Amino acid sequence: MRILITDPNERAALAAARSLVAAGHEVYAAARKRLSLVGVSRGVRPARVKAEPLGQPSEYAGELAQLARELGIGVLLPVTDPSVEALLEHRDAMPQGVALPFPNLCTYLQGSDKARSLALARSAGLGVPDTVVLTSREDGAFLSERGLFPAVVKPHRSVIPAGTGGARRKVEVSHVEDVPACRQVLAGLPSEAFPVLVQRRVRGAGEGLFLLRWDGEIVAAFAHRRLREKPPAGGVSVYRESIALNPEVLAAGTALLTKLDWQGVAMIEGKRERDTGRFVFMEVNGRLWGSLQLALDAGVDFPALLVRCALGEKVALIRRYAVGVRSRWFWGDVDQLYLRVTRRPAELHLENGDGSRLTALRQFLRIRPGRDREEIWRWRDPAPFLVETLQWTGLLK
Repeated sequence: MRILITDPNERAALAAARSLVAAGHEVYAAARKRLSLVGVSRGVRPARVKAEPLGQPSEYAGELAQLARELGIGVLLPVTDPSVEALLEHRDAMPQGVALPFPNLCTYLQGSDKARSLALARSAGLGVPDTVVLTSREDGAFLSERGLFPAVVKPHRSVIPAGTGGARRKVEVSHVEDVPACRQVLAGLPSEAFPVLVQRRVRGAGEGLFLLRWDGEIVAAFAHRRLREKPPAGGVSVYRESIALNPEVLAAGTALLTKLDWQGVAMIEGKRERDTGRFVFMEVNGRLWGSLQLALDAGVDFPALLVRCALGEKVALIRRYAVGVRSRWFWGDVDQLYLRVTRRPAELHLENGDGSRLTALRQFLRIRPGRDREEIWRWRDPAPFLVETLQWTGLLK
């Protein structure tokens, strides 16, 4: 089967490409630049696009549709939120017979909406953080400390409309220590970012439940714990470990996707609250996730399973995998170490007990031979790591 993968500089795209090449598929990478992580990966064929999904969603979808026709693509696999939304919005432009293994646009947007998914998560039995939902910037005037701070300010979606012509823009999550800092962040947000969630900051390790749901059934399940993140207080995982499935979290996560009538992969992101030990829901990511390679290393091949589902194959339930497998994104880990040694804990929104600079260095240098896996570097496929290194050093733009 010929498969076209988008966003070829994303680590999730590289993990998916390696998986699908190993499964015997003919994989193409749609890139705007000549060199990309996926484009140089062993067995992958590069393809070029000019438009980008955030600012030119219609043109982007049209170019991918044309590529799909020319290359005889059977499955189209977007990786980031902007690409997924652009293709779902213009799904009718795709050639007949090209599978796009995602839910419809309405369902995808509902799952991506942090305010709506929070209510669904609560009704599904997941713990949720203390939250105030602000429908407009002016609502910030009524905020009070009342045990909510320090807090996290979250626009209801990470991708929002920007101007005319269907263009979009990304907005970020912000950490705030008090009401004045929160109001300052709110003042800088565009009106399209509202409603905005102000959530009490949950202290504890990040955990993720990863599911593949197809035709109403859970096909595969996997879970991990974040050991280090960038930025350190909460962000992208750079070092993580596979953990056993928690039956209660699995049941609640399954109920949440059932309420959404989800089709495809999804990451249910949360934190294991330090003081209570409960799993606290953060958000749903309805696409392949950055730490996908860990699931592959532990024995759950989500990309290959997703493609098999999209092609109409019957897939047996997969819930068994190796626990205790660890994966590190090297250059991301370097970034978090740099932050830890150059900034004070308060600047990084860390508690004083979250580790010294020396502890951070020791943790970075401590590896487990034979048990820890590098996410990007592979002896049989070294080119992606070399490209990423050139990008990280600024030698390749």
